[in-house]
Parts: sequence; structure tokens; C-alpha cells
Amino acid sequence: MAKVGRVDGDRPWAPIVGYSRAVRMGNLIEVSGTTATTRDGGVICPNDPYGQMQYILAEVKKAIEELGATFENTIRTRVFMTNIDDWPAVAKAHGEVFASILPACSFVGGSRLMLPELCCEFEATLWLD
Repeated sequence: MAKVGRVDGDRPWAPIVGYSRAVRMGNLIEVSGTTATTRDGGVICPNDPYGQMQYILAEVKKAIEELGATFENTIRTRVFMTNIDDWPAVAKAHGEVFASILPACSFVGGSRLMLPELCCEFEATLWLD
């Protein structure tokens, strides 16, 4: 039987939206959009794209490890930014984790995320052999 698992969204809006932080179906893991927020909905490193991305990646690492994966299993990442000019700071944090893994990657600029102090949001797709 294929492994199936979910990691709780663990934020105040998770039950309202109806999502999990990450979902594993067999060999595939999808990581939901993850921002630099705390369990009570506070923002970590307000308006600091590098600090937020570092925090996000630490949160994602915990979630994927709970599902039996590591960042080495990542095949695709997506980063959404409120200011595309922040891409060098976000890319630095992303590269600290993924420079040797080299997943497919997208960086997308948009006007706003859920909370005004948020600079970036991260999603990932992982595959386990």
C-alpha cells in the first residue's frame, strides 16, 4: 500500500481555508504555499525577504522530514514575492538550500500576499524513490 500522510497547516487560517502544510501520496509530496508566520498568525522578520525565506525553508524542512523526505528529494520549487526586486535576497536563501540540488524553479512577482508584512511565499514538489 502506498504511503499517505499529511502535515497540519498549523496556522489560524488552516481550518478556514482547509489545507495541510504538506501532503504525501505514495512517492509524491506537495508542499502548500508557506509564509513566514507563526502558529498564532504573527509574521517573522517583517519586510525582510531573506529572513523570511530562511524561516520558511526551516518550516518546510520540518514538514517534509515528517513525511520521510529531505530537501534532496525536491524536484520543483515556486517562490512568490510581493516585490520582484527582492529576488536577490530570496534567491540567496533559496540557494543556500538548493544550490547543489538544482530543482526546477520559478520566481514570480505579485502585488500582495495574505498579510502586508509578508515578502515571499514558497511551494515545493518532492519525489521519493
